[in-house]
Amino acid sequence: MPAERAGYTVTMFVVDVCKSMGATKTIPLPPGPNGEQRSSEVTHLQYALQYVKFKIQDMIYNGRKTDQCGVIIFGTEDTDNRINDENGGYENVTEYITIAQPTAETLKRLDELKPSDVYGDPIDALIVAVEAQNLYLGNKKTWTRKVILVTDGEGPIELEDWEVTAAKMNELNVALTVVGVEFDDEEYEFKQKNKPHYKEVNEQFYNDQLCNPENEGVKNSVVGTLDRVLEDISMPEVRTHAKCLADWRCRYSREEAMEILIKTSKCISINRPKPFKKFYIRPKISAGGNAEEHDMEVDVDEDEPKNITFAQLKGRTEYYVDMAEPKDGEEEEGKGKEKVKEEEMIEDGDEIASTLEKVEKEELIRGFKYGTSYVPCPDGQFSKLPTKKGIDVVGFVAEKKFRREYSMGEVQYIWANPDNSTAQCALSAMVQAMYEKGVLAVGRWVTGDGRDAKMGIMSPTLFDKVHCLLWAPMPFADDVRKHTFPSLSVIKNKKGETLTEHPYIPTENQSEAMDEFVDSLDLMEAGLKDEESGKRTEWFDIRDSYNPAYHRLKQAMFHCAIVADIDTNPLPPPHPELLKYFNPPKKLLKKAQSTIDECIQAFNVKHVPKAAKMVRKGGHSHANDDDEEMLLLDRNPSTSKHSQSHAQSEVAQELEKAGGENDTEDEDGELLLDKVGPAQTPHPLPTPARSLSSFSPQDQDDDAMDIDPQRDANRIIGRTHPLTDFKDNLKRGDIVTKAVEDMCMVIAEVVIAPFASRRKDEMIECLTELREVCLKEDEIEQWNAFIPNLKQKCLHSTPGNEEFWTEVQDVGRELSLISDREAKKSGGSSNISEVEAMKFMVT
Repeated sequence: MPAERAGYTVTMFVVDVCKSMGATKTIPLPPGPNGEQRSSEVTHLQYALQYVKFKIQDMIYNGRKTDQCGVIIFGTEDTDNRINDENGGYENVTEYITIAQPTAETLKRLDELKPSDVYGDPIDALIVAVEAQNLYLGNKKTWTRKVILVTDGEGPIELEDWEVTAAKMNELNVALTVVGVEFDDEEYEFKQKNKPHYKEVNEQFYNDQLCNPENEGVKNSVVGTLDRVLEDISMPEVRTHAKCLADWRCRYSREEAMEILIKTSKCISINRPKPFKKFYIRPKISAGGNAEEHDMEVDVDEDEPKNITFAQLKGRTEYYVDMAEPKDGEEEEGKGKEKVKEEEMIEDGDEIASTLEKVEKEELIRGFKYGTSYVPCPDGQFSKLPTKKGIDVVGFVAEKKFRREYSMGEVQYIWANPDNSTAQCALSAMVQAMYEKGVLAVGRWVTGDGRDAKMGIMSPTLFDKVHCLLWAPMPFADDVRKHTFPSLSVIKNKKGETLTEHPYIPTENQSEAMDEFVDSLDLMEAGLKDEESGKRTEWFDIRDSYNPAYHRLKQAMFHCAIVADIDTNPLPPPHPELLKYFNPPKKLLKKAQSTIDECIQAFNVKHVPKAAKMVRKGGHSHANDDDEEMLLLDRNPSTSKHSQSHAQSEVAQELEKAGGENDTEDEDGELLLDKVGPAQTPHPLPTPARSLSSFSPQDQDDDAMDIDPQRDANRIIGRTHPLTDFKDNLKRGDIVTKAVEDMCMVIAEVVIAPFASRRKDEMIECLTELREVCLKEDEIEQWNAFIPNLKQKCLHSTPGNEEFWTEVQDVGRELSLISDREAKKSGGSSNISEVEAMKFMVT
């Protein structure tokens, strides 16, 4: 089938709503949460409309204004069509939806269709659809005309003069698709049981007469059963469309020594998922106001008010100049300069920080970053290169020397101008010469005079009747980043000597085992056997490989739009073609099992169970630290004695469990770990009880006094002396997040506990220390989430502590939210503006 032109299509859906479409059928559903079998009972009309709505959704999803449709229904109790109004006849046929670009309202109107108590003639409905389509398009011969008839085939059909209708459809080049409910299909292996005789006659008419070109039927037509069609529409597909050629000029050199007239068209384009839009719920505008066009009502409970709408979020950018003087320690280049920053949207009446001055966008000048400074450019752009539209061939490179990863982006065809025989001969000679010499051409592509140039690689392609070039963009030299990594085969010790034997250097036996293992996983001969040659073909074909995330998301969106309740009619499983390459072929796995066993034996692979955490003397559980530091080649060991000892003990346990082949290593072979003493158990932290909080923890003997640290399970901060616990845990350096989390919980519990006023000064000190740590250790999100929660508990919970929050407000800005300005100075990030941080302590 030739490629269709994207859009420029009018599709007429002819839907049967006769009495017989009210019959019900049971359709299977995916298993429930506990594996129970589920099913649903729907009418033939509801089942058939799923296909119609899916096709219309596809038009809405593509969003082309030239992709239009209309809906004709037959079997209605009333008659409403233009042919009946002008000439009479054509009873029980209604023009339900006029031809236009489909919208969500189109789907809503389809849901309102119900089976009637009468019957209508499908041939009359086809004539009305073709006539409406012809009157709408007029003389637009380039548009594609389609008619899709959806019926159960149980209504009476007037078979007299049907050949005239088929001839008219052939004259207008109309493509006809007949989708039948429970039609027989030998390929799909479906045959309806106890089928009425009149339905067999109607099916035979559709198959052997109306849709049979050899019997004066419609030439471009097809008949299918609804079950198979619904299964096929969930299959991912790659669409091909007619190519739009663009005029260009190809030059051999910039001096225009030779110029060839060419045209370009897309070969492969990226199919990206549709972007999601953000909405928020807001009260509906009063009768006196003007509601926005994109508002839509929401289904709510009967007890709730129904004056709620969804409104799309729209971004707004405001510009401010930071007039504050730079503090000590800031870079000299920042002195005396005004920095423009973008603030979040603020409501009318909000006060702006005194250091910020609002400016209009028209007053700004575009600047470009150069090193650590900005270069202003009043015109918004530097002088452009005097480029000229066309493709310049700047050189050639051997195909063997071209790095495949440099070919990036969408591929395009480069054809010779079909109206210029000289250009065709010149480009064909160039392509053949490149093919024989095994070279690729490097091209400089300029889409318009004065526009930026793009560099690309052009590959010769020889089709049966035409020669062309394939263009793919490639990066400039400045865009290529080269990263170096430590050698995997050469290892040196601390003295700079090259080692020949080391656990990280594979032996000859290990290298051979791995080579055999990799060779056994070759997919080039893991597919089905070729019928002609008898040899196995490759298993993976990139043309049959689809992006499961994109197609599954699209399937979910379409399904949710056509079903009324997602709980009773859940999303069906993905099409088998989408899961085709999820699991490797079983024959290949069975064949590779022997090489896998050889690798396990050669590398002495054994399962190492995770070591249990050591229980501390205090009896509490610690946070989940990292199991051990990453051991990398050519990386100096950590300076933390605890982490170093912990990592060494873990590695020693793994070597011992693995067989002890490399129990020890001489000094020359040490690469990752220094020799250190055994890990020491840290002394338990002094945590006096609340009644002794006035005493210094250093002056107390914990062993003699047996003080309760008030430390809950799974916490490392106690309520007795939280600040001391917090500081001591921070010295370890590897549990900052856990320490901050527990400190937040402890402060919130102490503040609302009885007699909390006795410890208000201590809690203020804890908040000050906690905020400083969060700012320095990039735990800003935890602080910004904790302090509003603490405010809520103090002011609005029972019991609260308004007195303590008043003390926090007296401290002021130092205990407020961490703004983006503060976070930036510490190398972190925050979504709180300076205005919000200042307002937080005032309100």
